[in-house]
This record gives sequence, C-alpha cells and structure tokens, in this order.
Amino acid sequence: MQKWLVLLSGCLLLCLAVSAQKTSLFRKVGSWLEAKNDSNYIEEHTRDLTVRVFGSRKYNYYDIVDNKIVDDGIVDNGIVSNTKSSQEVLYRPNTPFNVGFGFNYRFIGINVAFNLPFINKQSGDYGRTKVLDLQTHIYSRKLVVDFYGQVYRGYYIANTRRLFSNLGSGNVEMIRPDARNVNIGLDVQYVFNAQRFSYRAAYLQNDYQKKSAGSFLIGGGLFGMRMKGDSGLIPSYVEKAGFFNGENFYRTRVFSAAANAGYAHTFVYKKHWFATLSLTGSLGLNYTTLNRAKEADLRKIGLQLNNNIRISIGYNSSRYFAGIHYVDLTTRSQSPVPGTYQTMGAGNFRISFARRFTLKKQLF
Repeated sequence: MQKWLVLLSGCLLLCLAVSAQKTSLFRKVGSWLEAKNDSNYIEEHTRDLTVRVFGSRKYNYYDIVDNKIVDDGIVDNGIVSNTKSSQEVLYRPNTPFNVGFGFNYRFIGINVAFNLPFINKQSGDYGRTKVLDLQTHIYSRKLVVDFYGQVYRGYYIANTRRLFSNLGSGNVEMIRPDARNVNIGLDVQYVFNAQRFSYRAAYLQNDYQKKSAGSFLIGGGLFGMRMKGDSGLIPSYVEKAGFFNGENFYRTRVFSAAANAGYAHTFVYKKHWFATLSLTGSLGLNYTTLNRAKEADLRKIGLQLNNNIRISIGYNSSRYFAGIHYVDLTTRSQSPVPGTYQTMGAGNFRISFARRFTLKKQLF
C-alpha cells in the first residue's frame, strides 16, 4: 500500500506543477529554461502536431557484486600474491515489448502503449514479471528531467549457469517470482548549449537538428531503492562459496544523492541522418541497509557512483522521423560488506516513426 501512495503522490506533484504554469514564479522559471534556437542548427516544430507510432521496452535490473581482493597463496620472493576476484548475481525482469502511439503539441506529450500477447511470452524459462513502470523523461530546451517510479515483482537470475557450472544444459535459469523491487528517483541535467543542441530532436521528434553540435551537462539526482525476497537474495550455493563474505540478506534498502556532469553530441550526416550520444557520470553518497533473517541489520554510508547513457540514431527531416532511442541509468552503491557493491539500473528502449503536421490554426 505504501508504494502505491508514494507513486500516486509523485503523480499528484507533477499535476500540481503543471496546473501552476500561470503563476508568476512558473513564468519566470519557464522563461529562464527557454532558449532561442540558432536557426542554422535547429528547426523548431513544437507548434506542429507530431504524431508517432512506436514500440518500447521499459526495464530495471539489480546486481549484487563481490569485487574483493583474494589471497592466491602464491609466495614470490617473500611476497604473497593477491588478485581481485569479481563475481556477481544478476537479477533481470521478464518485461514485455509494448506497441503504441502518441503525439506532441507545444508542451503537451502523450504516449499510449499496449502489451500484445502474440508478441510477448512472459512465462517459461524466465517466469512472469508484474510491472508498474511510471518512468518518464522530460526534455525542455535547457533542462532534462528523468523521473523513475517503478514497482516490479518477479525476476530471474540471468547468470545462473555461470555461477553454478554443474548445471546441465537442460536446466533453466533460476526463477525468483518472490523478488520484488521498488525504485524511485529523480535525475536533473542542465544543457549549456541549448541554442545549437537539441535533445528534443532525437527523443520527442518536435525539433529537427540540421547540423552537428554538442553541449556540456551538469546536474544531480536523488534515488531510493528497495529489493526484497521471501528468502535470501544470494543463492545458497554461491553463499557457501564465500560470496559476499558468506553474508546473506532478504531485503536491501539504498538511499543516495549524487552530483553529475557529462557531455552530449549530435552528429549529422547529409543533413538528415543523425546519431545522438550522451554520457554523464555521478559522484555522491549512499546510505545502505541490509536486512538479515537471523542476525542484526548491516548499515553503512558509502560511495555512490552513477552513470547515465543516452543513444539515438536515425533519420530526421522537416516532416518525417524514424529512429531508435536508448536510455539507461545505472546506480552503483557501496555496500556494508567490504569489497562489495549493489547496482540498480533502469531504462527504456524504443523504436519510433513520426510525422509532423502543420496546423492552419493553433489549438491554443
């Protein structure tokens, strides 16, 4: 019940922000965020009606990583040899590929997508994942806002065969229908060169970037994550082998804050073919709690390292758009167990086809 309240509260706050657009404060902030386009680089189509059909897959994932130093027991000239041993448990959901349609007009953008059963198979080797994903990416001229509100239940461990080499070829991946995750976050980035570089061209299709240009980015993010299972999240055969120092936990909670910086660039070939690449890195702190079944909880303030990747390639013109878009956020949180960390990731893969229509009369 609590997770629903949190997500609904987030939606309410967004609605209140939109309803406040006529206030003087909103107008001041809006004018500061707007940028005059350099028409040699960007052709604006926000007053056109942009209609699209698309296919998309939203997702999140959870990794438990043991990266500690191991004593090899080899002595060379009186010096004991040590190596870094890296092992991980990879939780992945079985999410559908949805097909839908949408439109953009001025500051309004709506997309509706459907899960078509004949395209997706959400059972079998990978189990079934129940999803509520309110992931939203907002692109203004000077600001990019990524909101993550995700509730997932049902995962499979993607690297079971590698972890347990005795599994035969007839065995399936280890399914965890009891594993459930709540992931809530907000990440904001400021675009310095908004006059010549447009995220909207690649991701909203209501701009057309005609020449190559890029921009430095700066911002920050706040995230909260909880992963829980009915039993230990680390498989017993891996725990017995010393993974995570033999510790196990049925629930983990991470709260983090980090500042980010990066760079984005759109490469344009023959005026219409484009590739937009963006990468930001974040540095901050997290507070992590590991809940163990029979022992006291483990808690620690640790280092937080995040990265955000955006890639889009395709064709753009004054009227037509066709492209592939990919957005991926990875949050890496140092855990209370020495030499280990947890990773939570979220993202969206989309294929879009869009057409812009010039309106004889503006709707508003």
